[in-house]
Amino acid sequence: MPQERQTPQTPQTPASLMTPAEVEAVACAAHAAQKDKAGRPYTEHLRAVAEGVRARGGGDELVAAAWLHDSVEDGVLSEEWLEAAALSQVTKDVVRAVTKHPGEPPEAYARRILATPGARLVKAADLAHNANPRRLAVLDTPTAERLTRKYAAMRQYLGLTTED
Repeated sequence: MPQERQTPQTPQTPASLMTPAEVEAVACAAHAAQKDKAGRPYTEHLRAVAEGVRARGGGDELVAAAWLHDSVEDGVLSEEWLEAAALSQVTKDVVRAVTKHPGEPPEAYARRILATPGARLVKAADLAHNANPRRLAVLDTPTAERLTRKYAAMRQYLGLTTED
């Protein structure tokens, strides 16, 4: 009997989902050519966010979302790829929640994150790494100040403290 093909409508079992290592490999390959604002490999940011999620108590579904958190927003993976990927619905929902839409007001973005279980934890890890003083110190002063304000505002919208 031929093996049934997995479709987005078919409930996925943990055995049929991508492993954490597979998600990491996909994210690293997708972002391989990308650099952050300081000129560092973008995959360093993804790794830091994934580690931050794990350190905050996030399980494999949220760690997977952390690896993929910028993939659709940055255009390195498509929404169609995300929909078809062998990922849990939680992972997909969190990636969608933390994907900022062009022209979207920060308040609306924060509301979507707060409405999606797990998304606040992923965004907290993302903001923590983005706002790391060592990362900001290598940027020009106007950029560092602008980003510091931006990250602080988002932390406030999300109700995050310095410990989050």
